[in-house]
Amino acid sequence: MTLDMRAWQVHAWGEPETMQFADIGTPDPGRGQVRIRNLAAGLNFFDILQIQGKYQIKPPFPFTPGAEVSGVIEAIGPDVSGFTPGDRVIALVFQGGMAEYSIAEARRTFPLPSRMAFPAGAAMPVVYQTSYFALVNRAALQKGEWLLVHAGASGVGTSAIQLGKALGANVIATASTAQKLDFCKQEGADHAILYNDPNWVDEVKKLTGGRGADVIYDPVGGDVFDLSTKCIAPYGRLLVIGFASGRIPSIAANRILLKNMSVVGAVWGGHAQLHPEYPAEAQAVLTKLFEEGKINPPEPVIYPLAEASRALRDLADRKILGKAALALAAK
Repeated sequence: MTLDMRAWQVHAWGEPETMQFADIGTPDPGRGQVRIRNLAAGLNFFDILQIQGKYQIKPPFPFTPGAEVSGVIEAIGPDVSGFTPGDRVIALVFQGGMAEYSIAEARRTFPLPSRMAFPAGAAMPVVYQTSYFALVNRAALQKGEWLLVHAGASGVGTSAIQLGKALGANVIATASTAQKLDFCKQEGADHAILYNDPNWVDEVKKLTGGRGADVIYDPVGGDVFDLSTKCIAPYGRLLVIGFASGRIPSIAANRILLKNMSVVGAVWGGHAQLHPEYPAEAQAVLTKLFEEGKINPPEPVIYPLAEASRALRDLADRKILGKAALALAAK
């Protein structure tokens, strides 16, 4: 191992601005692993939580954040088949993405589709796999159903809109600004409404003919969750994706009973840990949908690696439409 790699490191809990950009050793792949020369790294809201020490996974210091990358395989460890140096790939690394090189398990490394650029590839797996798991495995979304996607202009929201349309649903998206509503429609939403408008619940009921949404995809929590229970259809499924609002809501059991509704947790990462084969299976389906033109991950907002702190701050301040990614220069 030589000191020839630039990487962001967290030495103590803090904010994106307290990370350090340092020279560290380039890691060697172990058994079942590959080393990737990163050309892009996707950013996620949970990266910020991990830096702050608020995420459920707290790695030992120092650590490099970043869960997803795309690039070129440079080295292969023992017991790896199906990959050779030079292959263009996407990988779920779960840690170590904000660096010039990353180590990935071969089973969580996937071919980059030929028509997909590196930044879009790096920004794809976490959010699209999350939405695929939620909509297909947890909610069993059916063709013709009404899907309500909150925070539709976010990374997970965009993926849920596109996958909902690919599955044949009628999609309503919510967002906080007119610009974000336009973005949701651009990504495939049939309707888009402001969730800071106090009448959005009535608008959902109106659009669905008074029935309500069959599936509600909620990465926001808080008041959005509370109000969603007022516009869910009989036998509807309310997907709990996350709590970006900062408040973890609760619900009275009698409301679940009277509406014959289901409140369904969708923790893709936990499912992937229990079922290690799942990410590769899901990515194969997502790649097929992309190649068929049924989904199309939008180009992320791109920052250079050296500006990772600014990128994460913009993400925290809700300035990003879709996803953000770090771009690295080819060597």
